[in-house]
Amino acid sequence: MTTVASTPGGTRARTPRPAHRTASEYTEVLAAVREQGLLRRRYGHYATKIGLALLALAGVWTGVALLGDHWAQLALAAALAVVLTQIIFISHEAAHRQILTSNAWNERVALVLGTLLGGISLSWWQNKHTRHHAAPNQVGKDPDIDAAVVHFFPPERTPFPSRIGRYLHARQGWWFFPVLVVEALNLHVQSAQWQFGRTRRNRGRVETALLAGRLALYPALVFTLLPPGKAGAFLGVQLAVTGVYLGVAFAASHIGMPVLPREARVDFFRRQVVTSRNVAGGRVASLAMGGLNYQIEHHLFPSMPGPALRKARRIVRQYCADRGVTYHEVPIHRAWQLVAAHLNRVGLRAPSFACPVAASLRTV
Repeated sequence: MTTVASTPGGTRARTPRPAHRTASEYTEVLAAVREQGLLRRRYGHYATKIGLALLALAGVWTGVALLGDHWAQLALAAALAVVLTQIIFISHEAAHRQILTSNAWNERVALVLGTLLGGISLSWWQNKHTRHHAAPNQVGKDPDIDAAVVHFFPPERTPFPSRIGRYLHARQGWWFFPVLVVEALNLHVQSAQWQFGRTRRNRGRVETALLAGRLALYPALVFTLLPPGKAGAFLGVQLAVTGVYLGVAFAASHIGMPVLPREARVDFFRRQVVTSRNVAGGRVASLAMGGLNYQIEHHLFPSMPGPALRKARRIVRQYCADRGVTYHEVPIHRAWQLVAAHLNRVGLRAPSFACPVAASLRTV
């Protein structure tokens, strides 16, 4: 594990520098990144990446059509889940304007990959994800830590009055990962509620048509190619594997890192670095996680192309070491352990639990 200054469960983080010093830190590191050309678009990389993803998608569907009525289709369902997750990762990069210089064309790529192929509403995701990036791990501002099935920070009062509810809440870290089997379905449901709900929102007709087509035609195609029982199993496996894959990738990024109170005012550089966690593993981790392994650099430079994040890591890590700013990087299995341990601590010690690093951060 690479840690500069402290860990969430360890020593106290160093006191942030005065505001007039910290205000210039992000400007300094941004200048260093620009000097090395790390914000330059990587057209060849993304053309290859998208092409391979679409080729893999076509290959899986060809296999489904040729294999026919056979339970080996479930293996193809798992393969389809992996390919779709990779496509969703690429759509995430397009939505962050990492692929092209044109905002409009980035959005078109995100719509095709994320909404038409992935089945996730782009406008819903942008609304939610923009708020997450603006205030990661901050109570009342980051929608990603709002209480749902699990609690990411201690509730003000016991959420479950029953003995069984309290028992499960105290061990929420252990069943967090199994419950991810329904996460892909949850994303589809939230996208549909956003896109087709009665509440007026800025929903484009193209996006609505793409999402409606994806959610209707994909299961229709599966039930056309396979008998009902196998078709249902195929959809179940695909949704379960996609949910777990997406969940374990995103969970490693912030869960277990400092949770900031609602009224906290922390400078941008420290806010993004201290609340994020990188996953060690280099190019292999980048391929598996769609670049989310460099979460710190992604939060500091959201529009930076994925291939440049590895080089930006060296700059940011050294900058943090020089200034005593916490920088966390662990292997993926350790990240999952930290996620489970944090959720269990929240469940066991709520509402008295407090994050030591968050408590040590002085508002600036």
